[in-house]
Amino acid sequence: MTTRSDAESDAQPIESRGDLLKVFEDGCKPKDRWRIGTEHEKFVYRLKGHGAPSYDEPGGIRDLLDGLTRFGWETISEAGKVIALKGSDGNISLEPAGQFELSGAPLASLHETCGEACRHLAQVREVGAELGVGFLGLGMWPDKARSDLPVMPKARYGIMRNYMPTVGSLGLDMMLRTCTIQTNLDYASEADMVKKFRTSLALQPLATALFANSPFTEGKPNGFLSFRSHIWTDTDPQRTGMLPFVFEDGFGFERWADYMLDVPMYFAVRGGAYRDLAGRSFRTFMDKGLDDLPGDRPTLLDWTDHLSTAFPEVRLKSFLEMRGADGGPWSRICALPALWVGLLYDEGALDAAWDLVKHWSLEDLAAVRDAVPREGLKTAVPGGTLRDIGREALQIAQRGLSARGKLDSAGNNEAGFLSPLFEIVESGKTPAERLLDAYHGRWNGDVSRVYAEESF
Repeated sequence: MTTRSDAESDAQPIESRGDLLKVFEDGCKPKDRWRIGTEHEKFVYRLKGHGAPSYDEPGGIRDLLDGLTRFGWETISEAGKVIALKGSDGNISLEPAGQFELSGAPLASLHETCGEACRHLAQVREVGAELGVGFLGLGMWPDKARSDLPVMPKARYGIMRNYMPTVGSLGLDMMLRTCTIQTNLDYASEADMVKKFRTSLALQPLATALFANSPFTEGKPNGFLSFRSHIWTDTDPQRTGMLPFVFEDGFGFERWADYMLDVPMYFAVRGGAYRDLAGRSFRTFMDKGLDDLPGDRPTLLDWTDHLSTAFPEVRLKSFLEMRGADGGPWSRICALPALWVGLLYDEGALDAAWDLVKHWSLEDLAAVRDAVPREGLKTAVPGGTLRDIGREALQIAQRGLSARGKLDSAGNNEAGFLSPLFEIVESGKTPAERLLDAYHGRWNGDVSRVYAEESF
C-alpha cells in the first residue's frame, strides 16, 4: 500500500469524473517507455528463538530501518516515527506486523530488476546480521499466531485492524501473517490495458500455483498449498475476488472507476492525520460529502490513496499490479516479473496467452480460483490441469522474453529467469509440496527447520 510522509500535503480537489479517469489515462505509455516494477516482502525474525521483533525494541524494526540509511536510503516519517525509506532502488516499507517490503523502482529489464533485488537483500542481510535478525521467504508465517506478532506504528493499519473483522474472518491474517511478491506493469492504451487485465486475471491462479508457498499455520500443515491465497477469499468481499465485470463488454477505465467508487473507504488524510472513514462511500464523498468531514471534498491524493485499498488478484492504478503470488526465495523474486513480462509485453505472446483462456467461462474462472489454494498445479481447468496450462504459458513467456532482446553483459536474454518455474512445472510439485515433503520427512514434523532452509 502507498506510504504517506509527514511532508506531503493534501492535493487539489477533484473537480469532475474526468479527474478520476485521468489517473488511468496518464498511465498509457508507448512501448519503449514500459517498465517493470517488482515488490517483495519477507518476514523478519530473531536469529535466537525466531520471534518477530517489534518496532521499538533494541535491534528491532526501527533499528533495521535506521541501519539501512548507511546505503543512502532517506527516511520517511509518520507522526515522528520512521516508517519507510526511499532511494534510487524504490521504497522500503513496513507491512502491519513488520513484514519488510521493497517496492522497487520502475526498470527497463529483468536484469536490472534482479540487480536491484540482489542489492536490497545484501543490504538487509548486512544490517540484520548486526542486529541478530534474519529474513524468511514464505507466503505466511509458518509458526506464529496473531498474538505472537507486533504491530507497526502506521495509523492506517490501526483503522484497517478495527474494520477487517467486521467484513471477514481472515483479514487480520492477511495483514499480520502473509507475504507476497508482486509485479507492476505498464499498458499502451485503454484497449491494451483491457487485454492485459483480462489475460493476467484469468491466469493469476497459475501464478498462485507456481508460487504456492504457505502450507503451515502455527506449526502444522493447514491443508492448503497457498493459505495466503485462501485468506483473500474471506477478507472483504467488496474489495477482493476475480471481478467478473472485467470480462464483460465495455470494460475499461470508466468501469474500473465505478468499481472503485463503490469499494468502501478506509481513511482520508487531513492535516497529516488519518481520519477513520472505514466503510464510507467514496461515491458519496464525491457527490454529497461526508458527515465525518463536514464541508470537505475529496482530493486527487484521496483518490490515489483509495485506489490502493482494493485487493483483487489484479489491480489497476496508473499501471497493472499482478497480485497472485506467495512470498519466496531470491530466484522466484526474479521469476514472477519474468512470467508476466514474458506473457504481457510482447504482442504475439499476449495474443497466445489470451488464446489459452479466452474460452473459459466466468464459472470456469471462479472454480479455478476457488480450487487453486488447495490443489495447486493439479487444479482442473477446461481441457486439463493448471500444470498443463503452465507448460504452455511458460513456453509462451519464454518466446516473449526472447523477442524482447534485452541482454545482459554476457549476452544472455531474460528468459533464463523462468528456469525455477520450468522446474516446478516439470516436477509437478509446488514449493509448498516440497516443504510438506520435508516436514513429513527429514524435519520429523519440526516446522522450525524452515528457518534454516528458507531464509535469505
